[in-house]
Amino acid sequence: MKTTINIAIGILVMTMLLFLSGAIYTIDETQQVVITQFGEPIGKPIVTSGLHFKLPFIQQANYFEERILQWDGNPNQIPTKDKRYIWVDTTARWKIVDALKFMQSVTNEVGAHARLDDIVDSATRDYITSHNLVEIVRNSNRLIESSLSKEQDEIKAADEALETIKVGRDAITRGILKKAREIVPQYGIALVDVRIKRINYVSDVRDKVYERMISERKRAAERYRSEGQGKKREIEGQMQKELKQISSEAYKTAEEIKGKGDASAIAIYADAYNKDPEFYSFLKTLETYKNTVDSGTMIIFSPDSDYLEYFNTAQ
Repeated sequence: MKTTINIAIGILVMTMLLFLSGAIYTIDETQQVVITQFGEPIGKPIVTSGLHFKLPFIQQANYFEERILQWDGNPNQIPTKDKRYIWVDTTARWKIVDALKFMQSVTNEVGAHARLDDIVDSATRDYITSHNLVEIVRNSNRLIESSLSKEQDEIKAADEALETIKVGRDAITRGILKKAREIVPQYGIALVDVRIKRINYVSDVRDKVYERMISERKRAAERYRSEGQGKKREIEGQMQKELKQISSEAYKTAEEIKGKGDASAIAIYADAYNKDPEFYSFLKTLETYKNTVDSGTMIIFSPDSDYLEYFNTAQ
């Protein structure tokens, strides 16, 4: 009898545990749940984290991600507006914003990826085919970032006779995102971002594209070299002008100093000689003897010549 009671109690406990295990479920911060009964959704999605209850056995908790998810498309060969065939590889970030609608329309993430394949690829194809290749490859008309001067920063590729863009890669990707966003809400999805991950040229046009890119950059380089040479000549001309001005002012200052020095010397000499004119005449005569007569010179004068005045005085 006692054994039978113990068995009954054990069965009862196991039944209660089994019942509770089917009635309790938990949700963390990264999840949201849709409750289904016999496969049909019951109520709104549950997004509050914590411990929750449901009817055991007949109700089921279906979990969906609350976080941002990643989608990577397959590369597609698409012709541009100027008939250049390229391989375009896109990627996107998305999230489930309405788990009930998501479950009813695409069931799970695999189904969502299949829908995104169609939606994003279609929007990408529409924008690629309606723009030239240069619009997809480049984002601005600037080929070279320069920090030399404000004027050079404002030089555009249009001035260099290069192919210009009016939209650019960023604007095209924003357009793809906008178009895709208009469609995905019906699947309980929100697109966070769409990006062109990679662009490859088809082999039969790759060489021509590379040649054109090289030619464009050579023209841009020549323009910058020309600008640099012009700036160099301007700097050198200014340098020569300033050098001549400095030399002229220095020569003027030197001549003024020399003139003042000569004037001071003359004044000193004149003052000294005026004190004794006879002595001045004697010194000047001796300088004349020194400069005109040497050991190999023969001069014939009359005895009363003024030139021999001091010789006669010495006798």
